[in-house]
Amino acid sequence: MDDQTKKPGSSLKTCPICGKPQSQATRPFCSSRCRDVDLNRWLKGTYVIPGRDDEVDDIE
Repeated sequence: MDDQTKKPGSSLKTCPICGKPQSQATRPFCSSRCRDVDLNRWLKGTYVIPGRDDEVDDIE
């Protein structure tokens, strides 16, 4: 089986917020509500990408 051949169940993906099937219009979410919930989490700082402690700011 090559990379371009899809498995029958592989196209069914779920919303990362609620777990319902994705909507093509709001992919990867199921609805605009879940898309807005995700955006709100990013804006509030709920999702954080940690930095390394050994990073030093260059002050010139």
